[in-house]
Amino acid sequence: MRDFKKYTVWEESHTFTLDIYQVTKVFPKDELFGLTSQLRRASASIPTNFAEGSGSNSEK
Repeated sequence: MRDFKKYTVWEESHTFTLDIYQVTKVFPKDELFGLTSQLRRASASIPTNFAEGSGSNSEK
């Protein structure tokens, strides 16, 4: 298993996710289950996919 945290692309995607959470904090409360939720889930899936992929035995 490789350490996904050492990859620059994971670090950047993690930072991007944190930025999205900060930006969406000021969105209207009526968007909490709409646009806010969608943006947060989409951005969080990027670093999660890298972490998941590093757990496989593939070199791809």
